[in-house]
Parts: sequence; structure tokens; C-alpha cells
Amino acid sequence: MVNIEEFVKRLEIVMDYYSLNASAFADKIGVQRSSMSHLLSGRNKPSLDFVMKVLEVFPDVDLYWILTGRGNFPKNHDEDSSEISRSSPPILSDETSFSTNESNKKNTVQSSSGAKYSGFNLDDSEIEKIVLFYKNGTFKAYST
Repeated sequence: MVNIEEFVKRLEIVMDYYSLNASAFADKIGVQRSSMSHLLSGRNKPSLDFVMKVLEVFPDVDLYWILTGRGNFPKNHDEDSSEISRSSPPILSDETSFSTNESNKKNTVQSSSGAKYSGFNLDDSEIEKIVLFYKNGTFKAYST
């Protein structure tokens, strides 16, 4: 669960880093100024749409950092995490299947439309966390 007070503190750190006030920040990410005001006052919780807009406009903001405080801000560009996210295949629908080819440990994702995506390697990888984002703007994080 996201601690709203801590989220607001991290959001204020982002605004200070980019030298933006609440109105300019709202304009930059494309949300109403009143929404930003309600969020900063603690009246409203951040929606998934809001968080995604922040991440889209400000690529140095790390998802886990803005939500939980774990990680770095600004992102550490020396890490391979950006390379992983660029090479990860998109998930196209609710009817996506996942399979592993045992001969070379390459994974393939196939959607209901028949499109296949492969190329990510799980040889030395372990799943640390799975985050599910719901259409109503909430999410659940599961850690191993």
C-alpha cells in the first residue's frame, strides 16, 4: 500500500529537483491543477494514470521510488534496468500466454492475436516482485 504522506514528500522532491511549483508540474504532466492540489494536501490518493504521467514526462523518476521510497532518484543510469525495460516484450492483452523454450532458456510471449515476442533471457534471473495494475487506478505488489 502506498503511504500517501510519504508519496507527497517524494513528489515534492521531484518538483524541487525540476524547479517546478505545483501548477507548473500539473501543466507539464497534463493534469488539472486542482487534482495536483488535492493530491498534495492529502485529500486524494494518486491514481495509476497520475503516476504513469509522472514517469512518462520525468524519466529520471523510478516507479518503485515514487511509490515506496525504495530505489534512487534520480535514477542511476549506470544500472542495466533501462536496458532491461527496453528489451522486455509488451503484453498485449488479458489472453497472453508465456512459454519457455528449454533448449536455450529464451522466453516467448504470445498474445491472442498470434504475435510472438522473444529475446529476454532468464538464465540467472529471479523474480523479485510482481506488480499488478488495475483499471480502477489501484495496484498490488507481490514480493517473493
